[in-house]
This record gives sequence, structure tokens and C-alpha cells, in this order.
Amino acid sequence: MTEDIGPILHNWEYLPNDINVRIIDGLDGKQKLQMRLDLGLLQMELDGRPDGQRPHKFDTYLSYFEHKAKKSKSKKKFVLTAMDCLKLQQEAIQYYHRYLGLMKLGDFARVARDTLRNLRVFDFVAKYAENDELKWSFEQYRPYVIMMYTRAVASMSLEKENYDEALDFIKNGMEKIEDYYNKYADREISDERYELGFLKQWAEEIKEKKPLSERERLSLELEQAIQMERYEQAAILRDKLKFLNQKESNEHK
Repeated sequence: MTEDIGPILHNWEYLPNDINVRIIDGLDGKQKLQMRLDLGLLQMELDGRPDGQRPHKFDTYLSYFEHKAKKSKSKKKFVLTAMDCLKLQQEAIQYYHRYLGLMKLGDFARVARDTLRNLRVFDFVAKYAENDELKWSFEQYRPYVIMMYTRAVASMSLEKENYDEALDFIKNGMEKIEDYYNKYADREISDERYELGFLKQWAEEIKEKKPLSERERLSLELEQAIQMERYEQAAILRDKLKFLNQKESNEHK
């Protein structure tokens, strides 16, 4: 069996302006995520740590260090060294590559899982890293990961055609990102705030596609009837809105 991956790369064209990913069946019977790069490819597990490793017999370095932190509470204070943070950072990059590929494939549940996991890493490092420089090396990426998590959960809502829920997720994500920028207002952070701009534009697009509710439709028709001086029709529409209000009020009792 040859170890040359040339034939694989030859049969899978690399598109430089796209995220080139696919799902393949592994020799172990489990599906794998492959990402095509300019000089080769990455292959990742769909679940667990992307490279399938178990550092110190734990699922991840994060779970290993969380265990150490919990054990140290009754002894000396737990601190993450620069080397510890490097291991966590390298591991987080693996998850980044995976959720980037999963987003492209529309596996939003796994994207939400992996982004939440990396946000947990940021929180853990912020609590235990030995200096602020190490903390910032993770914290600087928080807005992007919040945006990706928001995209994932909102997309799951859109798949169910639950537009209001999707917009609520986007609003919540934007508020968290705004809180972040307010918290670090004294730092030299780009004024572009790409994440906020993306979510705001996406929310506007969703609002345009969102079907009108019965209340919204009746209210719009009423407004149009009044503008066109169709008062008899307006009276009928007012009665329908009143009935709808009474119906909803009774349902909430």
C-alpha cells in the first residue's frame, strides 16, 4: 500500500477561494471530515478531539487541565503555564478547523458544540493563565467564535422556519460581542468589528424573508385600507385584529 497522497490530491481539485471539505468513510468504519489544503489535506474525527488523540488518557487537554484545577483546590493554587496554554491553543485550532469545515457542510449542531467548547477554553484560560498576555492570546478571538456559534444556532432555527427564534439568537450574539468590545475598549482592537456587521446584515436579510404573522398581515392591510380611504374594509380589519387580541389573551390565561 502506497503512502503517497498524490492520487487523492489529484482527484480533488483545490479551490483557493473556498473551504474545500468532504465526509469520507474511514477504514475504522467511522466517518471522517477531510479538508483540502493547497499542499495537502487534513483529516479529522467528527466527534471527540479532532485528531482522535487522548492526552494523559483524557478526552482533551481542556478536560485534563480542568481535572487538575479541580484537584488543586484543596492544595496550592492551580496556574496554567505558557506551555499549558500552548497545548490548549493548538488543540483549539484543531476544533477551529473542524467547525469551519462543518459550517460549510451545514452540520450546525456540531458547529455549535465545537464553538461552545472553544469558548469554554477562553473562559478557563482567563481564569487560570499565569499572565494577561497569555489570556489575551485566546481572548482576542472571542468575537469571532461567538459569531460562529450564533450562526450555527440561528441556522438550526431557520431550518425549522423559526425566524423569530433565529433573530433572537442573533440579537443575543450581537449583545455579547458588543459587551466584549465595551469591556476591552482600552485595547487597540480593529474598528471594523466585522462580526457585528455580519450578524446585523444577516438579521436584516432574515427579516426580509420572514413570512408575515397573521397580526402583521392584518395590521399592514389595515394601514393600507386607511390610506386608500376604504373605511368599511378598515372596520372589518380592526374587528379581526380585536378578535385576534382577545384570542391570544385567553390563551395566555
